[in-house]
Amino acid sequence: MKILVIAPHPDDEVLGCGGTIKKYTKRGDDVFLCIVTCAYTPDWSEDFIKNRKKEISCATKNLGIKKIIFLDLPTVKLDTIPQKQLNDLISKCVQEINSDILFIPFYGDINKDHKLVSEAALVAVRPKPKLSTKKVYYYEVLSETEWAKPAQRIEDVFIPNFYEDIFDSLGDKLKAMECYKSELKNYPHPRSLRGIKVLAQKRGIECGVKAAEAFMLLREVVK
Repeated sequence: MKILVIAPHPDDEVLGCGGTIKKYTKRGDDVFLCIVTCAYTPDWSEDFIKNRKKEISCATKNLGIKKIIFLDLPTVKLDTIPQKQLNDLISKCVQEINSDILFIPFYGDINKDHKLVSEAALVAVRPKPKLSTKKVYYYEVLSETEWAKPAQRIEDVFIPNFYEDIFDSLGDKLKAMECYKSELKNYPHPRSLRGIKVLAQKRGIECGVKAAEAFMLLREVVK
């Protein structure tokens, strides 16, 4: 089975579905990662950019990800890119991998990059005869999903309807997140190792297991 995770930024894949990714790779499935944006000069130093590449390599190796596709668009500046260009780049990635399962960021996240990537991914995964993708999930990202402004519509709220038990892979998720030292914060910041563990335990409580990742199933095609 092939799984594609689309991440607006490096570390979103770990925060959103790191435990689930590890479950898939442990059982022999192929997981592909599309990282949409990257840091750039002069807003970030050359040293930061080099270090970020090392962090990505470390995290993805820990999770067992088979291949990374870099779109290399400017981080926190996706709103300066024509939507059609973003749609085309993500569509090309989706078509190239033609995965059975697709994970995308939630469109209600506070980060504008997340919103734009989510919309572009939906365009890319429109149901077509030759598309193999049968399941599409939204994932949540700490300090993006729960920090969004109060929703005016219920459909703009992240309400999980699918849970993945990650008790056996939570340690792998935390280890992968440790690779992103430039993103880790101290507790009680949500992007702390303890914050990640607390959310996993909370999601686990919601579905009767010790630790879980929560998703919103957008579409499932059963044949």
